[in-house]
Amino acid sequence: MTLGRTAAVSLLFVAIAAGTVSDRPPANPSLVVGGYRVIAADFHVHPAIVSAGALAPWDLVLEARRQGLDAFAITPHNQVFPAKIGRWFSRRTGGPTVIVGEEIRGPRYHLIAIGIDHRIGWRQGAAATIDEVHRQGGAAIAAHPTAAFWPAYEADALAKLDGSEVMHPIVDAREWARGELQAFYGRGRFAAIGSSDYHGLGRLGQCRTYVFASDDSEQAIVSAIRARHTVVYDDDGRAYGDPELIQLAAQNGHLREREPSRSDPGILAIVSRIAGILGLFGAVVFSSRT
Repeated sequence: MTLGRTAAVSLLFVAIAAGTVSDRPPANPSLVVGGYRVIAADFHVHPAIVSAGALAPWDLVLEARRQGLDAFAITPHNQVFPAKIGRWFSRRTGGPTVIVGEEIRGPRYHLIAIGIDHRIGWRQGAAATIDEVHRQGGAAIAAHPTAAFWPAYEADALAKLDGSEVMHPIVDAREWARGELQAFYGRGRFAAIGSSDYHGLGRLGQCRTYVFASDDSEQAIVSAIRARHTVVYDDDGRAYGDPELIQLAAQNGHLREREPSRSDPGILAIVSRIAGILGLFGAVVFSSRT
């Protein structure tokens, strides 16, 4: 083995070791506040199967646990089968609660349906779609409701809607989107929802929802959303949701400790990334010289 290949392999080992040490899953003890079980959740997560995601349903279960989530919804585009695979895997491996969901994705609106059993089509209006979500016992959440989607949500749909994404990664990339999500949230009495819209980039659970539920079961979480028992924090620490629950949460500092960090990833994570890139580059260069 040449000196160059040895260096490349060594850099890859350094990348793996540094990444492993810097990326340990957080301790995630159960949290009870005011008699509620507080669930850290992400309700907008896309799998690799039929949904342009990067991770298979079983890998999403492992990643959600790594990110300290108690529950998450797998929401493929216009499909539910991958979510059922993820739920099956999580139940058998002791993972977080997986809620079967779907992103009902049409030209006029995108709607997150959670706690459903069967696929719901997008061709009808938003109000009729929400009725079908409720018929299946689920909850309906407006997905990234920027102004382009507002015309689809007429008064009847707004009255039936259970939740609205008030925090979403789009606010980091487009400042105008922050105001539009907040304005839509102010149009009705919705559960405040923070979601990552995870496809493989960014971090699963980067924007998350704290659900104040009776327990961590799928049905209890869905019922809590329909009762608007949620709290969401933006990146400035501002809270959205039920005022009484916001006050309860403020009295318990442990809840804010579960917010994902947006700070510098740390020296070991940086070393892992740089060593990995250089090691892969070196492996390609020196293998081509054989």
